[in-house]
Amino acid sequence: MSRKPELRGRAARLARLLPSSSGSGQAARTPFVLLVVLLLGGGLIGLLVLNSALSEGSFKLDDLQKETKSLTDQQQALQRDIDAYSAPDALQRRARELGMVPGGDPAFLDPDGTVKGVPGAAAEQSSAQVVRPPEAMPLTATSPTPTATASTATVPTSTPVPTPTTTLTATPSTEPSSATPTPGR
Repeated sequence: MSRKPELRGRAARLARLLPSSSGSGQAARTPFVLLVVLLLGGGLIGLLVLNSALSEGSFKLDDLQKETKSLTDQQQALQRDIDAYSAPDALQRRARELGMVPGGDPAFLDPDGTVKGVPGAAAEQSSAQVVRPPEAMPLTATSPTPTATASTATVPTSTPVPTPTTTLTATPSTEPSSATPTPGR
């Protein structure tokens, strides 16, 4: 039977550092292998969960970006509509359809009751036809009917006035109503 050769020098020192091949070395190796396998398995499962969470977040981000683009397009379309309706020529056309005429020179009342400026009559409209929009409701007999034509109504006075009579027209007012006080005026 063969006997192991005796080691000398450097080989002997290395042999003393390494454990001998007995049954006790095998038992100490098993928990270490199980620990390494569990760490590797846990790491792989952790990476799988992390990758799934990142993919889900990526899909949500993509959906939100599509929704943002859709809402941005919708907002821009609505802004174009607003710009088209608020253009000066569109406003003028719509006002003429409603029977409005350009107003004359305005006059302003001071808080003490004095009048600033000289009021002027509205320009006469070339046609007396009033075009009503389809969404407008018909006026009833109890409500006052505004005259949207360029014809003027004279204000009755108790004494004859030699100067031209005061006229009323159906013009839209761009100034604030005199019934509500405006700060700073």
